[in-house]
Formats: sequence, C-alpha cells, structure tokens
Amino acid sequence: MPRRKGPTKIEDVARRAGVSVMSVSRAIRGVEGVSEKTRADILKVARQMKYMPNSAARSLVVSNSNLIGISLPTFAGEVFAEILNGMRQTFDSAGYSSVIDTTEYDPEAELAWVRRLLSWQPAAIILTGVDHHPETRELLRASPIPVLEIWDHTDDPIDICVGIDHFRAGRMIGDHAAELGYRRPAFVSTPLGHDKRADARLEGIRSVYRPDAGYRVAAARPPLGNAFVTGFDGTATLLDQDQPDLICYLNDHMAFGGLMCCQARGLRVPDDIGIVGFNGLDLASVLPMKLTTIRTLRRLMGITGARNLLARINGVPTERSKVLPLQFEPGQTTRKQ
Repeated sequence: MPRRKGPTKIEDVARRAGVSVMSVSRAIRGVEGVSEKTRADILKVARQMKYMPNSAARSLVVSNSNLIGISLPTFAGEVFAEILNGMRQTFDSAGYSSVIDTTEYDPEAELAWVRRLLSWQPAAIILTGVDHHPETRELLRASPIPVLEIWDHTDDPIDICVGIDHFRAGRMIGDHAAELGYRRPAFVSTPLGHDKRADARLEGIRSVYRPDAGYRVAAARPPLGNAFVTGFDGTATLLDQDQPDLICYLNDHMAFGGLMCCQARGLRVPDDIGIVGFNGLDLASVLPMKLTTIRTLRRLMGITGARNLLARINGVPTERSKVLPLQFEPGQTTRKQ
C-alpha cells in the first residue's frame, strides 16, 4: 500500500520557499527577522501548501481568518463614516469582523498598518484611495490576500477598487460654472499633496477653465483644522487676493464656512458671488439656502465595495474597477451671470 501523505510541515514550506525553517517561523508569527517581501512570499507558499502552524501561530491564523482590516484617512466628518457603515453592515451579515485604523493621509502610517495586517494574515485588506507608498503596493501585490481600494478610481488597482472619478467631478463643477457664465472660479482645498482626490477635482475644474484660454483658477490652501474654520479662512484669503466670482470647496462643510465668511463681508450669495460644495452632506439640507453641490453615493460605495471584496475572498469573479455615478445638484448658491 502506498504511504498516505501527511500534513504539510514547516520544513516543506521552507524548502518550497527557498528559505530557512527559522524564516518561515518568523514570517508566520509576524516577528522581525525577515523582510516584508520575503514574509509575503512565505505566506503565499504556506497558503498554497495548506500549511497549518502549531501553537500560538496556529491560533493567530485561525482567529484572523474572518478578519478584514480597514484603513481610513480620518474619522472626522460624515464621508468615511458612511462608507464604513455600508461596508461593516455587509461584512457583519457575512460573518466577518473588522479592525480599523486611521492614517491622517500619511502614506508612511498606511504602510506601517499594512505591515502589521500582513503579519496577522487577515481575510482581506481595505485601503482608502489609490495613491500609496510604493512599498505598500509592492507588498500587497506580492501577497495572496485580497485588497479593496475604496473612494477613488484607477484602471490599475492593486487588486480591485470601487470609487468615483474625482477629476470628472471637478470637470462637472467647471462645466456648470461655465454654463452659468462664471469667469473667475476659485477653489478652497487642503495643503498641496495632502489629499490627492482634492487635487484631482481642482485639475478637473482647470480642464474647463484652461490657462491657454486666458483663465486662472486660484486655490486657497489654509492649514488643516476644523472644516468650517478652514472654509471661512480660505474664503477670506481668496476675497482679499483674487476677487473670484465663484468659490468651489473641498466639501460642504467648508462651503458652509465660506458662506459665513461671505455674509460677514457683506457679500450676497449668489448675487455677488457663487458657492459650490461637494459630497451632498446632511448639512446641505438645513442651510438657509439650498447648496449647489455634487452628491456622492457613499453608503452604496461601502456596500458595493464590501460585496465585491467578499466575492473576491470566495474566488468568485468580480469587476476589477467599479466607478460609481455622481449626482450634480444645482442649488440656490449659484445663478446665471
């Protein structure tokens, strides 16, 4: 009788991966002593060979088999909270737990988070946006763990992505402004490079108001802080320096701060100056006038992303890059010039 093959041993994994037994042990336990790329390669081989480690390492792998790691830039505001709400309800229904961290838009912080998650061997990893530290992309593409990028869009995701086209959002705002006859639009944003999605929306506006056609879209980039105060301060800077006839904002909260600044300066909206927000937040429904804005389908984004990721976890073919629609909502803060 042929001898029945026993369970995969740590020596088998080491032989297949071309490393020492100690390296396999360190990779499985998530301790220092191997590079992140080597760790990812070892974990991939271990999964392919269905290796089940013993003792503490085994409990680590088993306990995290239904764990999904979620990285968000911030908990401030409604945007990411609504995306998270859609995701977590979907994961809870499917029996998955989640662990969440915030990066404050710091690629190095996101990279550190990814390193920790890979050592835990979660069922999947979720990142916000599509701009990451080069090492983050390298580690995740070398890992067998499914990855979802949310909130932004690219044709070349790490694994799969569900989001919106922020450049197109900016262009929609620019087209609306041009149709109404505005000639000196401006933008209140965050410090340059802090939020690539904000930068993409600004470029979308500038694609309509092109410099070669004689236009200049001014941008105010006040220091980070409370969104209402940032909107107020950015508006004050633009009014002092550039005298725009329309100001577009990173989000509706900043637009509210800008509205308050205009009122404090004695400017009538929309007669003297126009205002455009972004995201269609609940705040927009209780303002003295209906805010012109773009509504993003944030909860649907969370649900769609979670469903696609669950399909990916279970080996079901799914759309690699999903772009959700944007809803432009004209309000009372812009008018025909």
